[in-house]
Amino acid sequence: MDDLRPGDHACLTYSDAEERLDIVAAFVRDGLGAGQKVICFTDVGGQVDVANELAERDVKPANGGQLAIRDNDAAWLSAGRASATNMIEMLSGELETAHRDGFAGLRVTADMCWATRPVAAVDELLVFETRVAGLFADGRLTAICQYDRQSFDQVTLAFAAKAHPRAVAAAVYYEDPLLRICRQHAPPGIRLAGEIDYRRVPELNQALAEALRLGGDIHVNLTHLTFMDAAAAAALGQAALSLQPGRAMAIVCGRAVRKVLDLVGVPDQPAVRIRLAHGRP
Repeated sequence: MDDLRPGDHACLTYSDAEERLDIVAAFVRDGLGAGQKVICFTDVGGQVDVANELAERDVKPANGGQLAIRDNDAAWLSAGRASATNMIEMLSGELETAHRDGFAGLRVTADMCWATRPVAAVDELLVFETRVAGLFADGRLTAICQYDRQSFDQVTLAFAAKAHPRAVAAAVYYEDPLLRICRQHAPPGIRLAGEIDYRRVPELNQALAEALRLGGDIHVNLTHLTFMDAAAAAALGQAALSLQPGRAMAIVCGRAVRKVLDLVGVPDQPAVRIRLAHGRP
């Protein structure tokens, strides 16, 4: 994400919904800050969810219709069918509208899952990804196409990766079947999912050290962490102690993890703010 530039056409393949939303939020926030028009395409009924998730990640759209969240079906399907020609014409029209309205450019991010429905044609999606390159030539259009690894077959995923000049992903500090530690883009910090104990404290410290170097408050997302031992909780406490005055560590977690944090005294530190994740045990 940090290396994405105007005119880039990038592919995001994901299996973690939270990671996907973090990257999308960072993409949207950067576009708004650059004075670009931003359009997010999502599933029918998902517009409100996307708006809420962006707000949860501190994405605050400016006035004047700079950010639009639109339904996939209405945008990509015509008479129940996908047409690469129609999709390219639609994007070309949006690009010209953004230019006419005085925006610095157009950013588009789209969840491509609509192509997996029976009424859609995956072959038209492949044609679209091949032919759309011409719209990026002058640097006014920047786009991220989102591909869910659980929805698309491996052949389509491989084609998508090849068809896009760039790829975006979260920085992963550690991953195995039980634990994933990665960078969180928005708000900036780290995210842990699974289970962590004393054996993975070095990897946790590595992730925390980078977050400390970034400056500002550190956000530690433990929403999907189901187990944490005292050693890992103590590592968070040590990182919080090293914060300079004026900086804070914001932790979101479930009740089980909160109990461990309480046990080692993490919430007692003035720089620490803890919030329980809604609906998490």
